[in-house]
Amino acid sequence: MTCAVRESGGGWRCAGVRWPREVPELGWSRGGDRRVSVLAYGAGLGFRAVGERHCVGARGNVCPLGAVVPGRSTGGRCAECARLDRAHSVAADTMADDPRTYRVYLAWFGPGMVKVGITGEERGAARLREQGAVAFSWLGRGPLMAARRTEEVLRAALGVPDRIPYAKKRAVRRQLPGSEERAGAVAELYARAAELEGRGWPESLERLPLEVVDQVGIFGLDLDHAPGRSVRESALAPVRSVRELVDGGVVAGRLVAAAGPDLHLAVADGGVVVLDTRLITGWDLTAVTRATGATEMPEVIGSDVRVPLIDIGGGGVQGGLF
Repeated sequence: MTCAVRESGGGWRCAGVRWPREVPELGWSRGGDRRVSVLAYGAGLGFRAVGERHCVGARGNVCPLGAVVPGRSTGGRCAECARLDRAHSVAADTMADDPRTYRVYLAWFGPGMVKVGITGEERGAARLREQGAVAFSWLGRGPLMAARRTEEVLRAALGVPDRIPYAKKRAVRRQLPGSEERAGAVAELYARAAELEGRGWPESLERLPLEVVDQVGIFGLDLDHAPGRSVRESALAPVRSVRELVDGGVVAGRLVAAAGPDLHLAVADGGVVVLDTRLITGWDLTAVTRATGATEMPEVIGSDVRVPLIDIGGGGVQGGLF
């Protein structure tokens, strides 16, 4: 995720979670300054939203309108910038002459929740971490259009989607089966996909061997072995998520897990709240406690959540939280 830089009243503007390696990072900008916070499970994280939320622009460019966007938008873009961003994406199929090598993957997010997709080979598994895939396997590699064609064939033949809403991923993540069941689900899907070789599978796509990668440990969802947690916290499953930020709204807690754009924060009432960091792009953010060194990122003492929340299971908004 990217965030356009706008001069503000001094607050940091978040660019969202990135997964260039096997640890999550938060990107920040303020004027011409840019920072990266490498996140650690068990550490404090907190901020206060200031003013209005503005469009993050598109393709690295500032929104020419400086448009205000809704707090609940996970895209963080006005309609015009959203169209521009989409038009130049791989998913738009406007890059047929792209010379790079792409990979087709099979991703598992929970029981009965799988998808097929493609990503640039040079990115490695970053795309799978960004999507919050609990387990995955590569299926093949080749030119962009061959990868795209394979993706379409698999979606039709196997009845799997090319995208899954994050709300569904969030809900199923609360009760994941064991590692053997996760690996078995990916292996079963791989076997079904491999049977299609020679039946609509482009010859220019090289099939890759099954190798299940489990990301539960990377995400901190391995409750028995996650670092920085007490026994009590390990038993907690998130039941609420941030619905939107508002001017003056505070989110602060202790990071206990992360998956895709989601940060799982242990908060003062003893529960765990999920913050989808796509909701915080475009906001000016300031520390809620004292600054800690050159990066001026907050060191959170205690925890607080004063923004609207909603039940992860699809229930209503919690009362009295803001």
